[in-house]
Amino acid sequence: MGVPMTPGGHGRAASRRRPPTGPRAREGSMWRRLAGLALVAATAATAGWGFHRVFPGAELLLAVIPAATAPAIVAALTRARPLWLALALDLVLWVAGTVPLYQTLTPALLADVADSWHALLTTLLPAQPDPELLVLVHTLVWAAATIGAETLNRTGTRIAAAVPALVVYGVALLLGVDGAGSNVLVTGALFVLIAALALLRDDRPPAWLPAGIPVAAALAALALVAGPLLPIAAQPYNPRDDADLPPPVRVDSVSPLDRVSAWLQIPDRDLFTVKADKPLNWRLAVLDRYDGVRWTSAARFQPTGGRVPAGEWTGEADVVHQKVTFDGLPGTWLPAAERPQEVTGVRGLAVDPGSGALLAAAKPAKGSGYEVTSRVPKPSRQDLLAATPVSDPALTAFPDAPQEQLFRRLAQEATKGADAPIKQAYRLQSYLRTNATYDVTAPPGHSLKGLEFFLQTTHRGTSEQFAATFALMARTLGLPSRVVVGFRPGQVSGGVYHVKSGHVMAWAEIKFDKLGWRPFYPTPGRGGAKDDHDVVSSAIEESEELEDEFAKGGSDRPTTSRPQATGQDEQAAPGLSPWTVAAVAGGGLLVAYAVVVVVVPWRRRRNRRRAPGPEQRVLGAWRQTCDDLGLTREPALTAGDVVSREPGEISTHLRPLAEISNFIRYAPESGTEAAATEAWRHSDAIRRAVRARTRVMTRLRDRLLLR
Repeated sequence: MGVPMTPGGHGRAASRRRPPTGPRAREGSMWRRLAGLALVAATAATAGWGFHRVFPGAELLLAVIPAATAPAIVAALTRARPLWLALALDLVLWVAGTVPLYQTLTPALLADVADSWHALLTTLLPAQPDPELLVLVHTLVWAAATIGAETLNRTGTRIAAAVPALVVYGVALLLGVDGAGSNVLVTGALFVLIAALALLRDDRPPAWLPAGIPVAAALAALALVAGPLLPIAAQPYNPRDDADLPPPVRVDSVSPLDRVSAWLQIPDRDLFTVKADKPLNWRLAVLDRYDGVRWTSAARFQPTGGRVPAGEWTGEADVVHQKVTFDGLPGTWLPAAERPQEVTGVRGLAVDPGSGALLAAAKPAKGSGYEVTSRVPKPSRQDLLAATPVSDPALTAFPDAPQEQLFRRLAQEATKGADAPIKQAYRLQSYLRTNATYDVTAPPGHSLKGLEFFLQTTHRGTSEQFAATFALMARTLGLPSRVVVGFRPGQVSGGVYHVKSGHVMAWAEIKFDKLGWRPFYPTPGRGGAKDDHDVVSSAIEESEELEDEFAKGGSDRPTTSRPQATGQDEQAAPGLSPWTVAAVAGGGLLVAYAVVVVVVPWRRRRNRRRAPGPEQRVLGAWRQTCDDLGLTREPALTAGDVVSREPGEISTHLRPLAEISNFIRYAPESGTEAAATEAWRHSDAIRRAVRARTRVMTRLRDRLLLR
């Protein structure tokens, strides 16, 4: 009667009540502790890898691996030492662990840790793997590994050591919400590691871990189906939306628009080359604020690892790849075609999400280069006619000056009869191209006084005056406008466009709803209004074709619709709604779980009843009885304690079953088939008695929870 009850029905309660001693026991305990520390380190490292949507490069490993492993090693070496000593060593190693990031010890380490939060929130993902940013990941993972390792070392908890890593993973999900990639695999790995840690701390054998795979798979399937249906899935919270961006700053001491006339005076100066699929205008700087004297940029540049947020246009577009090499271009603006999507090869890259303008942290060296992938919109004539200007007072503001009346009167004369905003813009473009002359010797400047002199007296200017005048006249018509400084395609040779200073050009853009910024080229060619410079860009040709079409009196509304693809005019077969898919998947999961609820207890009881050898079947009968009595989680009870707690009919069968199991436990070789049959007869009787005294709802609850 004095044999201890088996915990979980496995016959090991005696070892729990009186832990084994000796070298072998100490060795087993040591290996379990080291395995637990390894799992804590792996959990912290996996949580740190959750930042791969923020830092997609291999540099992230340099911050994560040392931070996850070093605290576990410290905990293993200082288990019997005071906690303060372990924490002091962790602090010293944390500082030393930043050396691979910075390549040296830096006194600004603490300041970088404090500032890295806001720096990441004002960075477009992917972030550049700069030490000032990676140090945040390094610190978080180190803290999680330190807390987890010491918790596992100095307490008896099961999964509390993994909680700090889960907190770090939550931070990674929040900071990487708009990054590329997915964290589904990282989440699955975290759950597996935490389950392994729980089983290890519960003294479960390793064979228990595969048993959780079906449950993990069911939960993953449920998450994949139900996750996209949650309201937050369509537009998850992004903390960057609430972050305070840096104020607009003046990028260069000299505006690119001020350089136009100077560049035209020395037209053969090499600036850069572009290897591209097709000739385009290379956009350099975007200027959208005017104070009556000069055009400046209100761009709020944000660091980025190469991604540029998409613009308003989501329709058909060409994707153009470019490889730019510097050959003397001043300043830090970076040329690219239209709206860039991705940039590689620039250290310290910053981008203005509103305009797509690119900026380098320092002036690129001669011979250096980068690659750009741009998206060139291709709106249809119907899209252009249906476009309406956006409402933005900052983009239609005109300085408080007497020249406004002149610009307004001339704009109204130029667009008389135009009943669509896009027609007004093309009429205004045509007016300037036919009523003034392109002249590189014209006086530079784009102040209101200078532009007034250009309109009323000289009628001569460079693209600086034409673009600035067009933008201001468009604003008097309520068309939001800005000035862009860039370059024509350049001289092509072997698929490479050589851009010189003489290819500089300024043009204007107007912003339409859903269409985005649409370019207009009011500057005439050197030989007349129809001669668009030496090398005609595809964008200028397109604008002229549309302008000529509108000038011929084209209808305001399209008379024919776009050709439809084969089969588009037929009614598409209705597909399954997400709710239907979710309901089917949920029903399937419920059926699968119901099968598990029925099969698992039946199979466990069957395996115990049919165990090899009569002694194993006797012990199986005792384990089954402990499960039926709900005493699996009370390892301190002996068989005698169990008998004394169960009076009545249950005690009648429990006492002889305990005697049989005690006898077999100490003399397993004496087990007989008759003893096994007798043991299971008593076990079945106890099971029936327990079921008779237990309410149906309680039995159902225990069955659903697999108790």
